[in-house]
Amino acid sequence: MSGILATIITADFSDMIIRVKNLVRLREQSETIAKMIKGIHLEGPFINGADGYRGAHPQAHILRPSVERMTMLLDACGGLLKLVTLAPEFDAQNRVTKYLHEQGVTVSAGHCDPTFEQLQQAVVAGLSMFTHLGNGCPQLLHRHDNIIQRVLNLKDDLWICFIADGHHVPFHVLKNYIALAGVERTIITTDAMAAAGAPEGLYTLGDIELAVGKERIVHQPGKTNFAGSAIDMKSSDINLVEQLGLTPAQIHQMTYINPMKAFSTL
Repeated sequence: MSGILATIITADFSDMIIRVKNLVRLREQSETIAKMIKGIHLEGPFINGADGYRGAHPQAHILRPSVERMTMLLDACGGLLKLVTLAPEFDAQNRVTKYLHEQGVTVSAGHCDPTFEQLQQAVVAGLSMFTHLGNGCPQLLHRHDNIIQRVLNLKDDLWICFIADGHHVPFHVLKNYIALAGVERTIITTDAMAAAGAPEGLYTLGDIELAVGKERIVHQPGKTNFAGSAIDMKSSDINLVEQLGLTPAQIHQMTYINPMKAFSTL
């Protein structure tokens, strides 16, 4: 089985509701789309709004986690919501995490900076994943106490996702991360935005303008932070073989077996 989790990123809350409903409607109208979209991933709006941590997510639309708002989004997804990325440090008493976990939705930390204790408490509440580790954080971090080290310490409790394009995380660093996290707890994600596979040029994602460069690097024009990727899973597989020397069995584990375990309702 192959497919994607169609991702809606941070936007005006009412627009996010509309976009989710459009996905549900289009999936109902097309058998091809229904086969391709296995579920919905909400990456935002409940993330950390600080520069560096928010990445390309528009600061004006970032919200504090709310069960009421989360219920509205969940209802709009029509049973298709499979994954929510949020910032545990702003989820008071982990209410949204607990609520989603009870609904059978996978909760992932991402674009966030919880303390080690906050991350541990979120895991107890139902957090089970981290979204594209090594990204969604500032380029300059404390050399010892930072979000990357905290997550790797909890590798036995979390599925840890990485982007294997060589840009979001250099290949020699990715090799170290996978060795630490373990193949059995690693998931490779593309984080591909809408223009993945398209020629070099300017594109829009919602109300965000994006530039795809020659090396398939996606930026907001004039900014240095990444804004999603333009890699596909086949290219990721090739990178894992050629750049990291991983075996087909290891790659299959990280790109198929582990995601199926993490999203057991697919």
